[in-house]
Amino acid sequence: MSVTITASMVNELRSKTSQPMMDCKKALNEAGGDMEKAMDIFRKKGVKASLQERVASEGRLSVAVSPDKKTAVSAVVVCNTDFTAKSDVVTKILDTATSKLLANPAADVAGDPAVKELVTSAAQQTGENVQLGRAVAINAPNGSAGAYVYAITNKLGVLMAFKGTASDDLIKQLGGHISFCKPLGLTRAEVPADLVAKEKEIAVEQAKATGKPQQIAEKIAEGKLNSFFAERVLLDQEFFNASIFKGTVSNYLKQNGVELEKYILVEVSKG
Repeated sequence: MSVTITASMVNELRSKTSQPMMDCKKALNEAGGDMEKAMDIFRKKGVKASLQERVASEGRLSVAVSPDKKTAVSAVVVCNTDFTAKSDVVTKILDTATSKLLANPAADVAGDPAVKELVTSAAQQTGENVQLGRAVAINAPNGSAGAYVYAITNKLGVLMAFKGTASDDLIKQLGGHISFCKPLGLTRAEVPADLVAKEKEIAVEQAKATGKPQQIAEKIAEGKLNSFFAERVLLDQEFFNASIFKGTVSNYLKQNGVELEKYILVEVSKG
């Protein structure tokens, strides 16, 4: 029974081996359409490993905001070297991915044929393991959306959804704070319950170790938890740049007449 070798199968093998298209098609025919067997055929000819077996630890991200400022998106591309990360082929993938996300925030960008073709072409041109990493969108139906990218490295970005209209400066400052402080969540409720329970248990035991009774130890633990939240919860944190604003992030937002409803921190290292 013959197996039809599709263009997507050929492209997948190309992206994994960096071998010419016709050679990939020939190998797939020889392997009866079995991807693993086709890769083995190349290995026997001296192709030592799949491109995707190489660690893709470098990369870049980009952000974009819709004209009505109701949607903000981010896409990540990972690869093997910083040289490729800064190349035009990676920029083209990022531009295409963010454009498609803005057009449809729910789109499966990684599965989009045009994006897949660009990724495969980039792998072919560079000989590296080029992949589309995280692709996310945030919507702000009650106000405005904003996006921040740490321009020195282009490896760290933040998407934000506000209730109310956030100024460009506020978006820049708050994005910088989130990138620098990397909070565990927007509110205390977003901090994992098991982490809070662990911190409280440690604080109680520390107090009891000094001879405090259980009831007093519990009160001391609550005080320490407040300090814990002040360090790790975004709205409780002291704003990172006192020359801009001295006080908590919550008060900084109030001064600017907006509420932060949601944020997404995006990092190249985390895809």
